[in-house]
Amino acid sequence: MGPVTEAATFYETQPSLWAESESLLKPSANVMLTCQARLGTPDFQLFKNGVAQEPVHLDSPAIKHQFLLTGDTQGRYRCRSGLFTGWTQLSKLLELTGPKSLPPPWLSMTPVSWITPGLNTTAVCRGGLRGVTFLLKREGDHEFLEMPEAQEGVEAAFPVHQAGNYSCSYRTHVAGALSEPSATVIIEELAAPPPPVLMHHGESAQVLRPGNKVTLACVAPLSGVHFQLWRGEKELLVPRSSTSPDRIFFHLNAVALGDGGHYTCRYRLHDNENAWSGDSAPVELILSDETLPAPEFTAEPASRNPEPGTRVHRLQSPAGTEALFELHNISVADSANYSCVYVDLKPPFGGSAPSERLELRVDGPPPRPQLRAAWSGAVLAGRDAVLRCEGPIPDVTFELLREGETKAVDTVHTPEAAANFELTFVGPQHAGSYRCRYRSWGPNTFESELSDPVELLVAEN
Repeated sequence: MGPVTEAATFYETQPSLWAESESLLKPSANVMLTCQARLGTPDFQLFKNGVAQEPVHLDSPAIKHQFLLTGDTQGRYRCRSGLFTGWTQLSKLLELTGPKSLPPPWLSMTPVSWITPGLNTTAVCRGGLRGVTFLLKREGDHEFLEMPEAQEGVEAAFPVHQAGNYSCSYRTHVAGALSEPSATVIIEELAAPPPPVLMHHGESAQVLRPGNKVTLACVAPLSGVHFQLWRGEKELLVPRSSTSPDRIFFHLNAVALGDGGHYTCRYRLHDNENAWSGDSAPVELILSDETLPAPEFTAEPASRNPEPGTRVHRLQSPAGTEALFELHNISVADSANYSCVYVDLKPPFGGSAPSERLELRVDGPPPRPQLRAAWSGAVLAGRDAVLRCEGPIPDVTFELLREGETKAVDTVHTPEAAANFELTFVGPQHAGSYRCRYRSWGPNTFESELSDPVELLVAEN
């Protein structure tokens, strides 16, 4: 079955932040915030409504530090702890409201937001106040599923066995009012797990020579599963390795003529009684030994410099047969040297030499992207703000820029034609206009113009 799987080890460094009240009967009075680090450190820092408070440096390393809140305690808080010569990422958000209401908790599903035979799906309800009682509710049910007090933490886990729309709440004491409910999470019931993703260097079609080495990566939506690789209707038992429990690499160490075709992968939970997932989208491997005559390759229109936005037809015609390739709505991103090959799908699986190269050059910048805000109105200080930059060209680097600044606020490289930028824990310093653009550094270098601006307004309350 191949070599023993090698798994990489990852260490969580994000600290935890929770609130403790002198009395749960009056949870907004005399509040202490505890920031707990993953590793001992002398450095802790609290943030309120997106603004950093004065950092704390202790005489000796500690695993946690408590911040006593005075004055107006309402707000949205996060903390961070020291890590080597810098800081960790910020903790998850903790919101404190006034005495008249309790802020909503957060509801998430682990490991995934669906249920299927053999999988244990769990709903995790997380609040910010220690010692409360959590309640989970499914839309349409008349009763809550109640958990005992979370004395040692600020979250509770509920097993989920039915599909539906779920939310959770909490209360500080038996006679107390419920908090605002969490956002709703939808749980689906699936007869079989959804398909994984199969990749070969991020592309879906490859032209290979016999003897080439090929690695196919199969990625599942959850960890701890058993994978299979198939070519057509045949399972392939090839060497494999792994760097993460949610994926596996299949190694085809020396492909031969006849190994071309459509490859798929699938997975199932580690139990022979469970159903296999759906098949991944196929990855096609094309092998050519270049023993057959090269095809002729022409373009219509014949111009090597077509106008952006036009359609280019490519035609191959070996021995009276032909195949038509179309590039729709071309842009500078399509500028390249193109060639084509053909292969025999039956034994002896011969393939042609590549055709002469056809140069295509498209002038001008690529189309401008569009920047969208995932919010309306103003963003509350301490919340996250998400901006989505959308363009027509995949596999590029997106940049988010603030109006008047030349250095990017954030950069994301993605195989998709869009990217999300998350401004974490925004404060007054984040207010302003933002634009985005995308670029590619090679082999075809280009840069788009900036998008229209999106205004970010930050409100204290």
